[in-house]
Amino acid sequence: MGMFGSKPNVYRANRRTQLYPGEENYFRQHPEVGGMAAQDNNVILNPYSTLSDQEKEAVYRNEAARLYMRARGTPQFELTPDQARFLDSNTYANASPDDRRATIIARALSGDPSAGQLSPEQQRAVEEMRGQLGWGQQRAPNALRAPPPINALINLFRR
Repeated sequence: MGMFGSKPNVYRANRRTQLYPGEENYFRQHPEVGGMAAQDNNVILNPYSTLSDQEKEAVYRNEAARLYMRARGTPQFELTPDQARFLDSNTYANASPDDRRATIIARALSGDPSAGQLSPEQQRAVEEMRGQLGWGQQRAPNALRAPPPINALINLFRR
């Protein structure tokens, strides 16, 4: 499948199922990582993850949004202090400012609560990105917004 799916102007990143040896080893050692936007501009999902199909689709959307921003640019905005603290506490501590912003936008688009409370500027960026992707007002699956599994989801999206 190409950049846009079967619906007019709906962005769909390619999903690669065959992993390179380094990806395979990483995913085997990190089953909590749901997937990633690979260097070859494909979304890859972790075959060692125990995610439901609904959760895998949310991971796909997150990573597809990252690929879109990688190709077209990341919206520019300030992180909230809480978002900055969260990103400083994980593997994004040394990431570029654009990677940190892309993380917040992609997580918000996929319904991941670890995006934190969005500022009005960030909310506008999310809505603009949703329109550019052709994803409309479609929301993430209800299972991803449910309060009980929040800690598991936060860990799921940490890389």
